[in-house]
Amino acid sequence: MTVPDAAIVLAAGASTRMGQPKQLLPVDGRTLLVRTVEACLAAELWPVIVVLGAHREHVRPTLARYPVICTDNLAWADGMAGSLRAGLIAVDQFSRAVPGAVITLCDQPALNAAALRQLSAAAATGWGIAAARYGGRCGAPARFARRYFAELAGLSGDQGARVLLNQRAAEVAAVDLPELAVDLDTPQDWSTFVGPPAAP
Repeated sequence: MTVPDAAIVLAAGASTRMGQPKQLLPVDGRTLLVRTVEACLAAELWPVIVVLGAHREHVRPTLARYPVICTDNLAWADGMAGSLRAGLIAVDQFSRAVPGAVITLCDQPALNAAALRQLSAAAATGWGIAAARYGGRCGAPARFARRYFAELAGLSGDQGARVLLNQRAAEVAAVDLPELAVDLDTPQDWSTFVGPPAAP
């Protein structure tokens, strides 16, 4: 039986620019984080690791009904690298047979299972890394084979997986997913995405 890739959902940030936990922002009746988790599960990624941090006491209960593993990055303020490392540790604690991991964020409202399956399909053709391409460059979500785990775990501060995408550009299969260019970081991003309120 083929062992599936894991998913690591990075959801530890404080959402400082948004002014409220963006993990909990509703889109079509579900929070951004729940939508991301559901996409990972529907894409048959397993295990799904959710890294929590700044708002973990509010976010964790919203995932209670989902078969995910929540892990805390208590040093979330030090940057994204710590969350990535926490996720990779959780993957290895689950099973060292996991062949790779898809790193996802929770602020891309257009993320869905089909996009994640495209990354897996690209990786299955022999590429060590497969990443979404939008806005002229590659970014999250991105799938990394296990052989890159040590490099990812060695990042520091606010360095995310994009550092490795740049350093290993020749080893990256780019999957065009222009819809993922939309992410929600600020109240303006949010209001632009949801549009004006409906007329009474």
